[in-house]
Amino acid sequence: MKKISMMCTAAAVLAFTLAGCGDKRPAEAPAASAPAPVAAPAAPAAPAAPENTVGKSVYGKTCAMCHAAGVAGAPKPGDKADWGPRIAQGKDTLYKHAIEGFTGAKGMMPARGGGASLTDDEVKAAVDYMADQSI
Repeated sequence: MKKISMMCTAAAVLAFTLAGCGDKRPAEAPAASAPAPVAAPAAPAAPAAPENTVGKSVYGKTCAMCHAAGVAGAPKPGDKADWGPRIAQGKDTLYKHAIEGFTGAKGMMPARGGGASLTDDEVKAAVDYMADQSI
């Protein structure tokens, strides 16, 4: 038993002695891996189109009297089936009919929607306001 104990002690001394031998440089830290790619910041949302306040106001004061209820064939804002063929003719035609007036198969549009004091730009803004709700 004494022999086994001596052998264990000798093995421990040898292991301890050998552990002290060797390279005395400090252990190197593991190589740093390349930094993970950083996700690019999300692109800012496209700025919303400014609200057509002039068109909305003109619509509310003048155009809504006929267009809100569809009087005399007036297309209601948001009615894609009614506005689609009109929009397809182009904005210039819409503006012309709204400014000068128009009589067609579906009804009639009085010049400037009956608002004789409206400027061309105000009428165009109102047309844009209604058409934009219908696309």
